[in-house]
Amino acid sequence: MFNLTSIGDVLIDAGVKIVLALLVLIIGKLVIGKVLKVLENLKPLQKQDETLRKFLLHAVKILLYIVLVVSIIGILGIPMASIIAVLASAGLAIGMALQGSLSNFAGGIMLLIFRPFKVGDFINAAGSDGTVREINLFYTVLTTGDNKVISIPNGSLMNANITNMSSEELRRVDLTFNCAKGEDVAQIQQVMLDTMAANELVLDTPEPFARLSGGTNEAMEFTVRAWCKSADYWSVYFDLTQSITEALGRAGVHAPAVRVVTEESIAQAVTCGT
Repeated sequence: MFNLTSIGDVLIDAGVKIVLALLVLIIGKLVIGKVLKVLENLKPLQKQDETLRKFLLHAVKILLYIVLVVSIIGILGIPMASIIAVLASAGLAIGMALQGSLSNFAGGIMLLIFRPFKVGDFINAAGSDGTVREINLFYTVLTTGDNKVISIPNGSLMNANITNMSSEELRRVDLTFNCAKGEDVAQIQQVMLDTMAANELVLDTPEPFARLSGGTNEAMEFTVRAWCKSADYWSVYFDLTQSITEALGRAGVHAPAVRVVTEESIAQAVTCGT
């Protein structure tokens, strides 16, 4: 026969452990939040680069939660030796399952060491463009120009070409313009140079560039190059695209003729060919 007293004692003991474990979980989460806030406000940590600071805070957060989980397991009375034995026996399977995560973790460490970019930089990497918002243990988070959030695995970043558009103080804006064949090349070049000189964001050194760079039977192509501060790149890009186009129009420069292909012209070409 079952000893009701013994069963009751077991249930009470289990209930106490569960309640205590829940209290530790709730209090532990609050304590972890407080600890992270204190660490974030520490002056030595605030002096560090934002990329390193966020990475360290993320690592500490994961470590504290691991300690919390181990503590709860101990309170519940689950033998740690049994858990270690189970984890050891399943180590190969866990290792295979976490292979991608481990690769991302290693990639995060390498990004932190070599610093191809930092938080706040605008980059192109792994087929995505955006401003670096965060570099954590496993993912790098980008914010795109239209305010979308992209998370890229760190392992993929370490094996991809990374273009950092914010690492240098200056950037060059490259534009091309087409005009009709037979227009005055020197006049067009001067209009472009004058327009760039009138833009306050365009730097004098290196000096602006405008030259005839190619063309077809109907058009001439001009290449325009202007240097500016990296932060002003897109402003200069759109300003010059509009202002040079308008200046060429005021100067009477004609656009290339558009050849319209009709059935009649095709028939004439075939007749001439025969």
